[in-house]
Amino acid sequence: MLQIFSITFPFFALVLCGYAAARRLLLPLEAVTGLNSFVLFFALPCMLYRFGANTPLAQLLDGGVFLTYSVCALVMVALTVAISLNRRIGWNDAAFGALVAAFPNSGFMGVPLLVALLGAQAAGPVIATMVIDMLVTTSLCIALSRLDGADVHGAGKAFKNALKGVAGNPLPWAILLGALASALHLELPKPVAQTVGLLADAASPVALFTIGAVLARSQMLAARHKHPPIPLGDYLPVAALKLFLHPLLVLVVGSSAIQLGLPLDRFALTVLVLVAALPSASNVSLLAERFGADNGRIARIILVSTAAAFVTFSLAVSWLR
Repeated sequence: MLQIFSITFPFFALVLCGYAAARRLLLPLEAVTGLNSFVLFFALPCMLYRFGANTPLAQLLDGGVFLTYSVCALVMVALTVAISLNRRIGWNDAAFGALVAAFPNSGFMGVPLLVALLGAQAAGPVIATMVIDMLVTTSLCIALSRLDGADVHGAGKAFKNALKGVAGNPLPWAILLGALASALHLELPKPVAQTVGLLADAASPVALFTIGAVLARSQMLAARHKHPPIPLGDYLPVAALKLFLHPLLVLVVGSSAIQLGLPLDRFALTVLVLVAALPSASNVSLLAERFGADNGRIARIILVSTAAAFVTFSLAVSWLR
């Protein structure tokens, strides 16, 4: 267990550093957007391209991984929406609560952490889960968020907006280009490869630091706008679903798939379970703000899941090993 903590501690420590820097205003809140843009548009695409280019195409297009993880994501969305809807929480807030319950922080945290724990072969399944969460889970939850009349144009426009958002997101394109490079055995010219390598190496520390800064900024903005107190029942159950039910569901569904003879490797299943055990994706807070959901509630879910995951994720790693 101490060996696992020695690997996971630096990742969560960097999140804490970013949180503390923003809370103490050592990092101006206006700078958080710039950090986020650097990670999203430069460093993380280069890291994903490099992993994609160095991963066999069969691992990136693993049908068993896509089927197992997609089924679990849909179940998580449906269950979270069902338990969240009440007089205070409409479709908009319930849908984004479902998104933080089903969407792990696989990009900013999952890829570097799981590669450090399990080796470079873990990158393929993690990248596959990112594709599902960006294309399927996010689009579905944005569409569901429009069902309470927040948008007079309805779910159809929401799906179009979600697809536009995916098209403008550099991460799927980086994954696609990496997969093409892997399939065609292409190599970048040495100066370009070195530039990509420098940016890719910067992705992990800056992304983790940015997670903490984004969480701190969400809290500070909620306090500045005098957000009313949020009942514990509105966010703690969703954080618990993310950290406990999601990985358990993936384990049960994946194990059942293997028993039924579906093509799912045991190692890939271990990676999927650990991806599901990650805390909620921090970028959901930005989406919630954009679509008018209760960002204070979403930020609380992300903060609780991130803080608790230092222990729960390490326990999941120890158990699976």
